[in-house]
Amino acid sequence: MSPLPKLTDEQRAEALRKAAEARRIRAEVKDRLKMGFLTFDELLAEADTIENVGKLKTLAALESMPGLGKVKARRLMTEIGIAENRRLRGLGEAQRRRLIAHFSPGSASGT
Repeated sequence: MSPLPKLTDEQRAEALRKAAEARRIRAEVKDRLKMGFLTFDELLAEADTIENVGKLKTLAALESMPGLGKVKARRLMTEIGIAENRRLRGLGEAQRRRLIAHFSPGSASGT
């Protein structure tokens, strides 16, 4: 790995502020998922338009869905063919469709 770039105090403070803001946004999104205020379809739409949401790991988003814990989330990702380190913005169209279908109210596999 290359060494970290030398940052001024101001640059370091700005980087820390941006990182804290990104964590706050992702935590809010996961809370909205847990509370049922956000559907998975809406989450994917936000991931396309909001950079920090798009960088959320798919596994973390799935684990935040009501009724889906760590084991079921990993099982679902394996069934659909999504790598554990895949982020929301990096999902393929077929993967998105299968996830949306899984969480749609009328689906047999929905939770």
